[in-house]
Amino acid sequence: MVLAQNWTDPSGKDPAPLKDLEVVFKNGVNVILGFAGIALFVMLLVGGFKYLNSGGDPKAAESANKTITLAIAGLLVIVLSFLILALISKITGVDVREFKIVQ
Repeated sequence: MVLAQNWTDPSGKDPAPLKDLEVVFKNGVNVILGFAGIALFVMLLVGGFKYLNSGGDPKAAESANKTITLAIAGLLVIVLSFLILALISKITGVDVREFKIVQ
């Protein structure tokens, strides 16, 4: 019920209006960002585990280093995308980080 808090009619008796897509979009973005954070954490763990178990093998250490580098690059992409949206919002005065349906 927590995710359905912002629905116009959580009982489901009336058909959903188009405005309810705002809630669906917001919840979808939150889930996707959550999965991205979990994937980042798992990639860092796997890269660290591979690095610790490389046993001096240069190829295994390079593979672990590449995994950690890609995880950090993914984090940078997420942070930079948020900062670009904040910059666009600041320049234009329109909150592009919020999905609104104007009727």
